[in-house]
Amino acid sequence: MAYLWRALRLTILALVLGCLLLLALAEPAVASVHTYHERPGQTTYRSRQSLRDQNDIAWQATVFKRYTEGQSEGVYLRLVGFPGRGIVDRQGELSVQGGTTTQWAAPPCLDAQTQTLPENVAQYDVEAIFSHIQRPGPLTLVVPLASKTVARLVVAPYVVDEWLQVYGLDDDFRGDNFRGDRPISQF
Repeated sequence: MAYLWRALRLTILALVLGCLLLLALAEPAVASVHTYHERPGQTTYRSRQSLRDQNDIAWQATVFKRYTEGQSEGVYLRLVGFPGRGIVDRQGELSVQGGTTTQWAAPPCLDAQTQTLPENVAQYDVEAIFSHIQRPGPLTLVVPLASKTVARLVVAPYVVDEWLQVYGLDDDFRGDNFRGDRPISQF
């Protein structure tokens, strides 16, 4: 009987040590902030995430910041709704809510390289909003739809953190992980 208890204790100890070893050797999480050199003299930083609205419809949210010849062209949020279900009112402002009392409006705005967008895509200038956000917290995006209703998208703090990383990058950024479109930051 004593032999059985000793074997059981050794097995449990080996499992615990194995789990601790796996945790110690785990790779750190990689943010999905990417860098693209689109052409000579032009660099774009981007974070792309999938968000769901109050009706559980998926939206693609991309924050990007583009530099041309060292000059920032702005920081934009592009929202892509499910075709046929997320037809956006592209003249309406995006409402961004942070908590219960903080609210900003982002005007619809196309970057210099975008001429038109499909009906399920909207793009907003969010540079002024990000300049007011001190630390990542949950946000709610209220997207005006063509049907005169809205889609509410909840943005998790880790996504806001990525967006703030994009906002904070400048054209002179060179990190240890800098290689084309590979991730540039780890946390």
